[in-house]
Amino acid sequence: MDPIYLIIVIILLGLAVIDLTVGVANDAVNFLNSSIGSKVAPMWLVLTIASIGILLGTLFSSGMMEIARSGVFHPEMFTFKNIMMLFLAVMLTDVILLDVFNSLGLPTSTSVSLVFELLGAGVAVALFTIWQNNGGNLIDYINSGKALAIISGIFLSVAIAFVAGSVIMYISRLIFSFSYKKAFKYLGAIWCGFALTAMTYFIVFKGLRGSPFVVDDFLTMIEANMGKTLLITFAGWMVIMGILQLLRVNILKIIVLVGTMALALAFAGNDLVNFIGAPLAGLDAYKHANEVFAATGSIDNLYMHSLNGPVKANALILLAAGGVMVLALWFSKKARTVTDTEVNLSRQTAGIERFSSSGLSRALVRWGVNANKAAKKILPKSFIDKINSRFVLPEQNLKPGASFDLIRASVNLTIAAMLIALGTSLKLPLSTTYVTFMVAMGSSLADRAWGRESAVYRITGVLTVVGGWFVTALVAFTIAGLVATILVFGGKIAVFGMLALVIFLLFKSSKFHKKRKSAEAAKAEILVDESGVVETSTTEVRESVKSLLNIYNQTIKSLKDEDRSLLRKNALKSEALYKKYKDKRTFEVVPTIQTITLKELDIEQEYVQIVDYTYEITKALRVITADSLIYIQNNHKGFNDDQEADLEELSNHMIKLYETFMQKLDENDYSKFSVISELRDEILEKCAELTRKQIQRVKRQECGTRNSILFMTILNETKNIALQSVNLMKSQRNMYKTVKRNAEKIPLKEVATVS
Repeated sequence: MDPIYLIIVIILLGLAVIDLTVGVANDAVNFLNSSIGSKVAPMWLVLTIASIGILLGTLFSSGMMEIARSGVFHPEMFTFKNIMMLFLAVMLTDVILLDVFNSLGLPTSTSVSLVFELLGAGVAVALFTIWQNNGGNLIDYINSGKALAIISGIFLSVAIAFVAGSVIMYISRLIFSFSYKKAFKYLGAIWCGFALTAMTYFIVFKGLRGSPFVVDDFLTMIEANMGKTLLITFAGWMVIMGILQLLRVNILKIIVLVGTMALALAFAGNDLVNFIGAPLAGLDAYKHANEVFAATGSIDNLYMHSLNGPVKANALILLAAGGVMVLALWFSKKARTVTDTEVNLSRQTAGIERFSSSGLSRALVRWGVNANKAAKKILPKSFIDKINSRFVLPEQNLKPGASFDLIRASVNLTIAAMLIALGTSLKLPLSTTYVTFMVAMGSSLADRAWGRESAVYRITGVLTVVGGWFVTALVAFTIAGLVATILVFGGKIAVFGMLALVIFLLFKSSKFHKKRKSAEAAKAEILVDESGVVETSTTEVRESVKSLLNIYNQTIKSLKDEDRSLLRKNALKSEALYKKYKDKRTFEVVPTIQTITLKELDIEQEYVQIVDYTYEITKALRVITADSLIYIQNNHKGFNDDQEADLEELSNHMIKLYETFMQKLDENDYSKFSVISELRDEILEKCAELTRKQIQRVKRQECGTRNSILFMTILNETKNIALQSVNLMKSQRNMYKTVKRNAEKIPLKEVATVS
C-alpha cells in the first residue's frame, strides 16, 4: 500500500494533539467561567478539579464517536483515498479556525466547526467523486436527515440555554437575594442537595451510557429504579450538606467546585469527538484498508462501509487524549484570553467594556426599558418594590476581584451541566460553548448585571459572539470544502503543502497572541504609580503627535497633488486614531483612574485631560481628511497656486509647533514653555490672515463654493488642532512637574505605597 496513507494517518494523529490543545484553549471558558468569575478558590485548585473532570469525561465519550464517522455523510459512498483526504481537510481546517478564534479571545463552538467542516469537506469530495464518475446525486453522499438533526440540536441549545439560565437565575435571586447568607442558613442544604442531585443524575446516570466501563445490566437496573434512586440521592446530598453547613463549611463553594468538575466532565464527554473523532476514524479506515490490501493486493475500489458500524473507542486512547487536554488546560495562555471575554460580559460590577454599542443593541435596550415602564403601570407598586428589594446590591457582596457571587456561579454550572449531559445522553452534539455562554448571559440578564450603564455594550458583545458562531459555520464549511478540493486534486504535493501552511499559520498566530498579551500586561503593570502613568502618557502622546503631524502634512500635500490614494490612506488612519481615543475616553479613563494608585489628584486630572485633548485633536483631523477625500473623489477643481502656498505655509507653522514640543518631551525640559504658546498664537494669527485672504478671493470670484468651504474647513479645524495641542502639551508638562515635585519629597519607588 502506498506509504502516503500511513503518513496521512501520522499527520491526522499529530493534528489531533494540536486540535486538543487549541480546542481546550477555546472551551476552557465553558467550565472555568463560574469558578474564575466568583473567585471560589485558588486557581491551582480550580484547575486540579477541572482536570479530574476532564479525565473522567474522556471515559464517557465513546458513544459520540459515530458523529465524525457517519453522522454527516455516508462513508460507504466514498473510496478509502477520498475519505482520508476528507478527514485530513477537516483537521487542517479545524486547527486553524479554532486557533484564530482563540487569538482574538472569542469563544466559538467546536461542535459547530466540526459538523460544518465535515459537511463542507463531504460535499467537496462528493462533488469530486461525481465529476470523476461522470454522474451521481449529491444527496446520496450526504446524510442530510441526521446532519439536519445535529445542526438543529446545536442551534436549539442557544434558546434553551438562555431561557433556562434567565428563569432559574431569576427564581434563585428571588429566593436568596444578593444578601443570601441569612436565607441560605435555612435553605442552603436543600438548594445544594437539589444541585448535586441534578449533577449526579445527568453526569453519572445519563453520562455512563456509552462508556466502555459500564455494563448494560447496571444501567437497566438504575433506569428501572430511577425515581427511588433520585430520592435517595437527594436525601443523601441534603443530609451531607446540612452537616457540613453546621460545621461552618461554605457549601456553596462545594457546589461551584463540584459543578466545575461536572461541567469539565460533560465537556470532555461531549466534545472529545470534535478533536479526535476524525483522526480515529481515519486510523480505523487505514487499518481496514491495510487488511484488504494484504488479502487482495488492491484498494483502488475500496469503499468505506466499515465506518458505518458502532464504535467503542480504546480506553487508553481516550485517557491519552484526556491527558493532552489537561496539559493544555494548565499551560495554555489563550485559554485565559477567551475566559476573560465571557467573564467581562457577565460581571456584576462596572468596568471597561470591551465592546461598543450598536443600532440593534440600542433598539433592544429601548424595547426593554419601554417594556419595564409598561409593566410598572400594570403591576401594583408594592409588588414591584418587593421584587426590587431582592435585587438590591449590598456594598460588599462580592469577594475582591470577583465578577459575580456564588449563587450565580452555582446556577450557571448546574444548568449548563444538566443541559450538556442530557445532550450527550441523547447523542446530540450540543455545543458546550453555546450552552455555557448563553446560560451565563441569561443568568447575568436575570441578575440585573445589564443595567442602563452597560446594557448596550453587553448586548453588542453577546451579539458579536453569537454572530461569530454563525460565521464559524460558514467559514468552516467553505474552508474545509476548499481544502478538501485542493487535496483531492493536488494529491501528495497538496498534502505536504497544506501541512506546511498550517504550521506557518500556527507559528504566526502564536507570535501575534504573545505580542498582544505582553503589551497588555506591560500596560496593566505600569499603571500603578505616578511614574508609570507619566511614562505611559508620555509614550502615547509622543506616538499620537507623530501620527497627527504626519497625517496632517500628507493630507495638505495630497490635496495639492490630487492624490486620491494617499488621501484615502490618511482618511483611514485618522479615522482609526479618532476611534482609538473615542473608545479610550468612553471606556478606559474612569476604570483606569479607579485602579491606579496615585499620591494626589493632580496626576489623575492631567491624565483625563490629556486623553480628552487628544480626542478633540483627532476629531478635528478626521474632519480635514474626510472632507478632503470627498472633495477630490468628486473631481472638484483643485486649489489654486495662492491657496496651495497658503496651506503649505500653515503646515510649516504646525511642523514648527510640534517639533518644538517633541524636543521638550524627549529632553524632559519644559523650561521656556512660553515659546509653545507663542507658536500657537502665530498659527491662530495665520489662520485669521488666511481666512481674510480667502474671503477676498471669494469676492473676486476666484474660487467656487465647494473650494471655499473646504479651504475654510481646513483653517477652522487647524485652529482647533493648534488650540487643543497646546492644551495637551500643558497637561503633559504639568503631569511631569507634579511627579518631579513629589519625587523631591518621597522616593519614587515609595509613591505606590502612599495612600
